[in-house]
Amino acid sequence: METALYGPDGFYRRPEGPAGHFRTSVHASPLYAAAVARLLCRVDEVLGHPEEIAFVDMGAGRGELTGGVLAALPADVAARVRAYAVERAECPPGLDPRIIWRAGPPTGVTGLLFANEWLDNVPVDIAEVAADGTARRVLVRDDGTESLGGPVTGPDAAWLARWWPLGAEPGLRAEIGRPRDEAWAAAVACLERGLAVAVDYAHDRRGRPPFGTLTGFREGRETAPVPDGSCDITAHVALDACAMEGAVLLTQRAALGALGVSGGRPPLSLASEDPAAYVRALARAGQAAELTAPGGLGDFGWLVQPVGMPAGAALLVDVADHEEE
Repeated sequence: METALYGPDGFYRRPEGPAGHFRTSVHASPLYAAAVARLLCRVDEVLGHPEEIAFVDMGAGRGELTGGVLAALPADVAARVRAYAVERAECPPGLDPRIIWRAGPPTGVTGLLFANEWLDNVPVDIAEVAADGTARRVLVRDDGTESLGGPVTGPDAAWLARWWPLGAEPGLRAEIGRPRDEAWAAAVACLERGLAVAVDYAHDRRGRPPFGTLTGFREGRETAPVPDGSCDITAHVALDACAMEGAVLLTQRAALGALGVSGGRPPLSLASEDPAAYVRALARAGQAAELTAPGGLGDFGWLVQPVGMPAGAALLVDVADHEEE
């Protein structure tokens, strides 16, 4: 998975970038970047408007989110922002010169770290229950052919026991999320003070998928996860395992609602008063509905992790009012 995604001929080094194969919330609407910009402004306010505030975009793709956030910020905040796009691919041509392109996150910064659909591409091993009832590693060839290897032992076995315990039924599968926990902890550690947010396909212990979620995407279609560099290889994230003390877990629907993204239709009276404004408002409502849709992007998980500042829920005001539970 590491070589297929990030090696010299890996999927994420292809010239077309991820947007050539699948759509994330960033690509769905500029409302998403605007909401992240509002969150950055809230972090800035809680931190007391420091002379410099960082925005760190983990898994930045081709810098689309970073550019969108910079464009949406008020001038007084934008003038103090130091924007980092963290991506292992080469810097794309024509990037906004305000964006610092890096292969790894900076250290000792104050501000907002945002990881949109990054953790699902942190490579993981797969465990499958064999005929004898033991959890074994799944081995894979370049053409995607799978076989079972040795038993899962050591720290990976301990992780499974705590976060994704498998029964004895042959064929049950799990993605061993320990590398993702460690990657997230390392990313969060770059902040001296601020907020770290991970957004991804997610599940928790109450609803782990019994056969795992490993899959591939190529040119907008789901496909077999063949590790030859031709397709994305992804698996949903056990965000509850990644969470550290003080973290808040919520849905994208709740988080974006708290940040002012609503899919409500504009009043019909606007259509007669200002038809052009009504059409624009209707388009925004449609985009917001896609970002918050049940069964779709709205069900994504948000892990909100404060660092040296009040709990994350304080920055997403009235979050509880947006939750369905």
